[in-house]
Amino acid sequence: MALPKAHRLRHRQDFSAVYQAGSRQSSPHLTLRALRKRRSARLEKPELSARSDLDQFDQSDRNGKEQTQRQEQQAIPPTQIGISISQKVSKRAVVRNRIKRQLRAIVQQFLPQISPGWQLVIVVKPNAAECGYEQFLQELKQLLISAEVINGH
Repeated sequence: MALPKAHRLRHRQDFSAVYQAGSRQSSPHLTLRALRKRRSARLEKPELSARSDLDQFDQSDRNGKEQTQRQEQQAIPPTQIGISISQKVSKRAVVRNRIKRQLRAIVQQFLPQISPGWQLVIVVKPNAAECGYEQFLQELKQLLISAEVINGH
């Protein structure tokens, strides 16, 4: 099963931002780059200049607390995750794709525990070709905990 589109890190500029400004955690077979995203400025309440705008805002803001809670939830963007694996890991695309599938399945498992608002890049090291699912699972869990990405840590 694939990662939901909202949780995919796809653009080169996003990967670059994580590499440049994010923190780095390493294990024998994986490296985790993590960058905490800021709240989206476009979702905050706009400034009101005219009286008619204020009246219109009062009419639309009848459910004050509920609307504020919804805006706060929407202001925190979902966690986005990307996987980077080079040909140094294996020249065979079959091997690289198998590793990516395994890592995506592990990430899908941890997604409910990961706090929102992160951009994560999982970099696979060249010696990971002989690594199995269980080892990836243990290493990625330890990396997420040490980067304080998982809720409760």
